Amino acid sequence: MAPVAEHVKRGKTGDAPTGDARRDRWRKHRVARRAEFVGAALKALDEHGPDLAMEDVAVAAGVTKPVLYRHFADKADLYVALGQRGTELLFSRLVPAINAELAPVPRIRMALDAFFGVIEEHPNLYRLLARGSFLDKPVNADVVAEDKELIATALSTLLGDYMRMFGLDSGAAEPWAYGIVGMVQNTGEWWLDRRSMSRDAVVEYLTQIIWAAIDGLARQQGITIDPNLPLEANKVVLFHSKEASDAG
Repeated sequence: MAPVAEHVKRGKTGDAPTGDARRDRWRKHRVARRAEFVGAALKALDEHGPDLAMEDVAVAAGVTKPVLYRHFADKADLYVALGQRGTELLFSRLVPAINAELAPVPRIRMALDAFFGVIEEHPNLYRLLARGSFLDKPVNADVVAEDKELIATALSTLLGDYMRMFGLDSGAAEPWAYGIVGMVQNTGEWWLDRRSMSRDAVVEYLTQIIWAAIDGLARQQGITIDPNLPLEANKVVLFHSKEASDAG
C-alpha cells in the first residue's frame, strides 16, 4: 500500500485564491516573500542561535526590519511561521520513513533516523520551538507539543492496527505510542545537548530498545515476528490535525 499522510498547516497565510487575478498575483508574491523570510530566519538561527533578534533575520534576508514587519505581524507571527516550516521539514521525512514497506526493524530505524536527521540539521530551530519563546517573548503556540501529539495519535492507530492483526489486545496501543514518542523526544533533547555519541549510534540504540519491547510483547502471546522480513500487511500512518478531526 502506498504511504498516506494528511496534516493541516498552522497559521493563516492568506493563500486561498480570491478569484481576482490581480489580487491573486499579489497574494502569491506575499506568500513567496514570506517563505523567503522564513528561510532567512533559519539561516539566522544557524548563525546566532535561538536568541537571535529580528535585526539578525532582517540582515540575513537583506532587508530592513520595517520590510520584515510588512510580512509578519510581530515576533510571535514569525515564531509560528518557523514552527510551520519545522513541521513541514519533519513530516516530509518522517511520513515516507514510517510508512516504508520495509521489515519491522529497518522501518523503525528509518523513522528514527528521519527525526534525528532533522534535529541534527536544525538544532537551534528545535531549541527555539521547544523553549516556546522568541526574544524572551512567550508565544501562545507549543509547536513541539503539537507535533508530539500528532505523531503519538497516529502511531497509536498504527500500533492498534498491527495488534489487532495479530490478535492482540489493542488497548495498550495508545500508552505505548505516547511512551515511544516521549522517549524519542527526550532522547533527542539529551543528544542535542550532549552529543556523546554519533547520530547512527543513538538511532541504533533506540531501534533496538523499541524492537525489544515489540518482540517481547509478541513472544509473551506466542507470536514470533521476523525483524528483517516485511509483514504481510503494510499498515500506514494517517496524520490528521486536531482541527481536521474536529471538522470531520
